[in-house]
Amino acid sequence: MKKHIPNIITLLNLFFGCCALVCIFSTEFMNATIFLIISGFCDYFDGSIARMLGIKSDFGKEVDSLADMVSFGVVPGAIVYMMLVLSHETGAIDYYTPTIFSQSIFKLHPAALPAFIISAFSCYRLAKFNLDTRQTENFIGLATPANTMFFLGLLFVAKNDTLGLGHFILNPYFLYSLIPLSSFLLISEIPMFSLKIKGFVWKGNEIRFIFALAAVAMLILFNWSAFAFIIAFYVLLNIILLFTQRDDTYSVL
Repeated sequence: MKKHIPNIITLLNLFFGCCALVCIFSTEFMNATIFLIISGFCDYFDGSIARMLGIKSDFGKEVDSLADMVSFGVVPGAIVYMMLVLSHETGAIDYYTPTIFSQSIFKLHPAALPAFIISAFSCYRLAKFNLDTRQTENFIGLATPANTMFFLGLLFVAKNDTLGLGHFILNPYFLYSLIPLSSFLLISEIPMFSLKIKGFVWKGNEIRFIFALAAVAMLILFNWSAFAFIIAFYVLLNIILLFTQRDDTYSVL
């Protein structure tokens, strides 16, 4: 039974991802957030527990990607889909009000379907990740959980009208422009640091500590909306590092 413990945790990731998906389509966004956070913990700890128990298998690796495809592949597509639905259905581009987020819309909206291009590229990334031996300590391209966090945060920016950006976020042209950008980042060759701390010392962890402090400050200031700002800062930081480091890999990693 011991060898199945990490897989059970991985399957819980998928289970709670399905719960989040239902909540998103029901516009129960706070519940969706809770389920996604639980999925994220499961996704993080299944590998840690597998290493702690000395378990390593190709089967577990495949199950992990399949679970991630739901929680961090289908879900971000669904989030963008619902934001596009809200934008087109309510005319939010001209008549924005946070109360539109209390509506529950269950019919097919063809204009919102491009959102699931993000899900397709998430699938491509997860398959690529399984075969890419370079991504053991850090990432190449934006990880699917980080991509999901960005869109979840963006949803709350719109819902709470954070910094008065609700009207702008629900502009369909803005949302459509994010689809190719997100898809590109998922499969790009941009090196991105992981949050794995190499011992609690400053040397070798400088960029991680700086990012962590900035993330905490943003969470205090913006609550759930902070996810969007945190991931945007994370991507920007990695792009800056890409152009300022002399090697193909970061010396700070």
